[in-house]
Formats: sequence, structure tokens, C-alpha cells
Amino acid sequence: MTWQAMLAGVLLAAMNASSHAGVATRPVIYQLMVRTFGNTSETRKTNGTLAENGCGKFADITPGALDSLKEMGFTHLWLTGVFEQASGTAWPNRPADAPDILKGIAGSPYAIKDYFDVCPDYALDPAKRLAEFRALLDRCKSHGFKVIIDFVPNHVARSYTSDVRPEHSFGEGDDRGVFFHRDNHFFYLQGAHPGGGAPLKLPTSGRPGCDGRFAMETEYGRVTGNNVVSWEPSIHDWYETVKLNYGHDFTTGRNTAHLPGPAASPADVPKTWRTMDEILGYWQAMGIDGFRADMAHMVPIEFWRWVVKRCRTRNPKVFFAAEAYDNDPAKLTAGHVLDELLNAGFDAVYDDPSYDVLEGIYEAGKWANDLDALTFTGARFHQSLRYAENHDEVRLASPNEWGGLGMKVGKPVSAVLFAMGRGPVMLYHGQETGEPAAGEQGFGGDDARTTIFDYWSMPEFTKWVNGGKFDGGRLSDEQKALRAWYGKLIRATQSPAFTAGEFYGLNHANKNNPDFGRVGKETVSGHWLYAFLRHDLKSGKVVLVVANFHGTETLRRVKIRIPHDALRFFLDLMKTPGGGGQGGRLKFTDRLDSDYGGDIYPTDLWEDGIVLPDLPPCSAMLLEFGR
Repeated sequence: MTWQAMLAGVLLAAMNASSHAGVATRPVIYQLMVRTFGNTSETRKTNGTLAENGCGKFADITPGALDSLKEMGFTHLWLTGVFEQASGTAWPNRPADAPDILKGIAGSPYAIKDYFDVCPDYALDPAKRLAEFRALLDRCKSHGFKVIIDFVPNHVARSYTSDVRPEHSFGEGDDRGVFFHRDNHFFYLQGAHPGGGAPLKLPTSGRPGCDGRFAMETEYGRVTGNNVVSWEPSIHDWYETVKLNYGHDFTTGRNTAHLPGPAASPADVPKTWRTMDEILGYWQAMGIDGFRADMAHMVPIEFWRWVVKRCRTRNPKVFFAAEAYDNDPAKLTAGHVLDELLNAGFDAVYDDPSYDVLEGIYEAGKWANDLDALTFTGARFHQSLRYAENHDEVRLASPNEWGGLGMKVGKPVSAVLFAMGRGPVMLYHGQETGEPAAGEQGFGGDDARTTIFDYWSMPEFTKWVNGGKFDGGRLSDEQKALRAWYGKLIRATQSPAFTAGEFYGLNHANKNNPDFGRVGKETVSGHWLYAFLRHDLKSGKVVLVVANFHGTETLRRVKIRIPHDALRFFLDLMKTPGGGGQGGRLKFTDRLDSDYGGDIYPTDLWEDGIVLPDLPPCSAMLLEFGR
């Protein structure tokens, strides 16, 4: 059966399913790495092998696990790192890769070895790994989840060779005698390039089993994944990967206007474009609902316009989210790359700037007020994918990060990020149980991240897995409460005020308000307290979001003044059928931790402000006005 025929069947099934179930207006993404999600091994030997430390399997993502995630309110699952990657583990008909081109024994899931295959580590029977992956997709779909996988367009493993679709192996037919050719898959190093010429010299010499050489690149060499044009990449480079060529020589600048437009036929686009379109079509035909594009800013915008359009001809509802950073010099556009990607067809883009401000409150002397510069009108604000953790970022509960405050810091941080805009939100597995990622695990050392390079298990998360019961039976009361809190936050922020409403910041109007959470001798407000409104009068909803970021101080006698031009939200709410007005007063209640509630005259919001109960350290409130 061709992938086109497979895709037709998948779309028919999706149409039938959608006729029986509502479609969420806001994706809530649960990111999980198969390698660590179901691994309950307690060995955790630094640099341990699969046999020593164990490995999660597709089969570990059971109906019970999916039931629990569905109950929390997640709509999408991002199955991270499922492609076959370069690895130090051998399987029948699949030899181990040379340690010189690996980061960690398990290997990086972003050094993909075959884009048309999945990792044999994750299968009970490696020979049947694709069948086991399809069975996982069926389980996810039966629970109502949309499934997202990675799309890593910028680079592949140095050992890339597809045995599933060998005709689409990168590098086949390339002209290695030139640095750049429009229809080469790779960029090829020339004798004059830095590093002393052939052979390629990797920064691994002296490590166990390594000599700094890779057999395939003794007579020729290729540009490293992070644009390093050198025969001798450093240990800080993505030396295990090779940069892909999209018909533009990145060394000449950012102007990619010479590339084909979105309506170009496959015969008229660079070869890498056609290969990538085949890859995306293959996974769409298997039932994949969306893609998280890795480092999307390093790929020409023209490619995205072309390929997203083609994916949408196969499935109009396919979901595309971009990891992208406008401050990266490697971006291939003169404009703001997040806006350019949205214009190219992406549904969402990473909101790294807001994340950086919030982390900076604890690590870099920033204030909550610094968020105001990132609250603006326009598509980017409401199509940003917001997160407090992902596989690239440090753990909130790390003893060495986020002020060393532990799992509680996730509450104000996540409440603000999840409530700011209408775009998707994401939680990384282990965040909900306070996973600290403490200690050395393998290649990454003790870097406050759960390793993506090694065979490992998460000590706190395994307490929720509880031997495959997925019932949290071994969690502490504090951990159980945290997980329940995240569920409350997810469900609360799926109301119309958050999925359809607008944002109105309040810190700017309270900087001179001495009752707005000042600590010690502060003479300006807005260091530790952040507040804003989300409002959607069509549904009769106004919500006041308040967060105390301080790790040890309870903020007492807080009053939040509502600017005069924001009073109309509350006055209009009084006129909404069922809007909640009783004798000219509005009712309000907290949708998160507390049982705080009451009623108030709208005009009092301007004159006296709304008086809040004591706000404990690292806490948040969502005060809903109206029905």
C-alpha cells in the first residue's frame, strides 16, 4: 500500500472520530521521551548501558497511563525522540555506531540515523518496532489524543543511512567536489577550509573507544550541524551531526529570496525539499497529527511555506510548532523569525523570551515587570507555545536552578505562562512530579536536565509510574498535590477567557501602588508580583491572574488597582446574560488553590482595588468573575 493510500484511510478515520467528539480549541501538549517515560529501573549507573539502566518501551505507554494524562486535560502527546538515532547499542541487522559520532551511549535523539524508522531500543521485539509504534499510535488515538513527533530539518547523524527507504538516503548522488550545490543534500568541506584538511578530526580523541576519526569522512568532510565550516569541530559544536542543504549557501547571508515559492512543483525545488516532503508524507500517512520542528529558524522560510502547504493538502488540520529563536545569528531571515514562521504557516512558535524573563527573576535579577515588554497585540503573542520546562531547559525543581526553591516554583511560573495567551501550552514529563534531575547522569554531566543522551530513569517520576500502575502510589503528599494542581491549571485555562479572550496587563498601573506586593525597602512595585486580566465578554468571562514569584515571602494585604479603561470589561460583564451581577455587584472565585471568593462593585476596582488574601510564597490565583 502506498503512503498516499494509507493517508486517505487515516483522514477518513479522523473525520469519523471528529464527528463524535469535540475538538479542543487550545492544544495542551504533554511532552514525553519514550526512553525515560516508562523506565522504572532504579539502577541509574552513570554512563550505564541499556542492559544496566533499562529503557522505556512503546508498550509502557499503556491505556492506564493515557487515561491519567487525559484526565489531567492534555489534548496532544509529543512523543519525543522516536526516530532511529545514531546509538552505541547494537541490534540484529543494526550494528552500533562508532563512539566518535555519539553523545552518550544511547545517542542523541536529534542525531537521526533513519527518518523512516523508529528506535529499536523502544520495541519489545526490535524487528517489529514499526508495528509496535503503530500500536502505540492506535492507543493514543483511542484515548482522543493528537500525536506530535519531532521534525529535525537542519541536520542528521553523520552515519545517516535509511534501510527503510534507501532511495531517500541523504547524500546519495551528491557532488562532493564542491562546498555548495543547489541539489546536494550536504555542504562539503574543501581543502582551504579551517582545520587542516582531510580527514575530519572530531573532538573525541582520548575518550573510551575513540580516536577522533570517523571512517566515512577520512577522504571528505561535511559541515557540522551548527554551521561550523571546519575539519576540526570543537566539543561545544554539534559534532555528531551534519548540516543539511536547502538550496541556499548559508555562508553568503540571509537572503533566500532566490528559492522557489509555495506553489512550486516538486521537480522545481532543491533535492532536500523533496526528500523532506517524502518524510513528512510518510509519517502523516501513518497517522501522525503534527510536528515540532527543531531549530526551524536555521532553515529557509521559503521551504516552510512550500512544505507546510503540501502537508496541509494531505491533512488540512496538521499541526506545526516551531522551536525557533530570533536572537540566534544563524536565523535565515532579516525579519523577526517567529513572525516569519507564523506567516509561513506554523500554528505556534516557541516563546523563549517569556521563559527567559521568568527564569531571570530567580537567576539574573529581573523583575516581574520585565514581562510587560513581551505582552503585545498580534499573532505572535497569541500563537506562542509556552512552557516552563522542556528537554532542552533545566528542571524547575533542580536544587541548583530557579533559586533552588524546589518544585513549588513551578506554580507561579506555569500559571503565568499558561494563562498569558491563547496559544498552545506544554508540560514536560516529570515537571508534574517535581523531577529535580540532580546529579551526574552521563554525557551531559550534572546539568539540571534529565539526560536525552543516556539510558536513564527519573527517580521522582517513577514513583508516579509505580511499576506500571501509573497511579502515583509512591508519590509524597506534596507531589500528589502538585500533580493535581497542574490538572486544575490546565482545566481552568481551557475556559473561553483563555482560549478566545484578550490580555490586559496590570503591573504598569500598579508600579506606584505601595500595596502591590512590595518586599523590604522596595519603593517600586512589580518585583515579585505579576497580575493581568484575561477577558472574553462573548462568553461572559473575566479572569484576574495573580502570581507571587517570591520563594520565601508571603505577600500580605495586596490590593490590585484596575485602570479606568479596564473597568469596561467588568461593567460590560454586568450586562451579559448570566453575567453574575447581583444588586450591582460581581461575584468572583479562585479556580486554583484557594477557596477565596466574594463579590464587589465594579467601581470599587478603580477606587480601592481588589483586596486579596495572603499570597504564600510561589503561589498563584485565577479569580474568575461572572457566571
